[in-house]
Amino acid sequence: MLASGSVTRRVLMEAAGLSFTVKPVAVDEAAIKEAMAADGADATETALTLADAKAMRVRDPDVLVIGCDQLLVCDGAWFDKPPDRAAARAQLVQLRGRPHELVTAVTCWRGGRSVWHHVARPVLAMRAFSDTFLDTYMEAEGEAILSSVGSYRMEGLGMQLFDRVEGEHAAILGLPMLPLLGFLRQHGIIPS
Repeated sequence: MLASGSVTRRVLMEAAGLSFTVKPVAVDEAAIKEAMAADGADATETALTLADAKAMRVRDPDVLVIGCDQLLVCDGAWFDKPPDRAAARAQLVQLRGRPHELVTAVTCWRGGRSVWHHVARPVLAMRAFSDTFLDTYMEAEGEAILSSVGSYRMEGLGMQLFDRVEGEHAAILGLPMLPLLGFLRQHGIIPS
């Protein structure tokens, strides 16, 4: 079971041929991030805590539950999904010409306990794009940029924002599929 409402994560799992159900869960991500930051937690620990919080909300002891979360980190600052187009533009301007990390956590729970987790840390370097390109990009992407922590979708026109990308493409999209598939094979959930 996927404890996420993310269409992109669902598409990734479907493309890999996995059978699963989707059960989006609500957690107060802002409160968790604030508490983790106050406790001095790093982005890796925070992303895992958020993924765990989502997975543990599904109360079916017989089902393997997959929880995921992703944080964008640039020069030590954590970014959230922008609330509106003005905030999205400001994020893109702040990221322009600089590298950032997408701390992408996936966790699996069964019977009320964590049985596996993984964190990927892809690094993406945004190119120094022009304001004209930014305007064109924002117009073409529309409201879709509000669904991403970095105000871009690598599976679309957002790819043009970058000079360099290091890491698994699926992890950039929000779910490290290769490690997840390895776990599922190792535990006999899918054929090896």
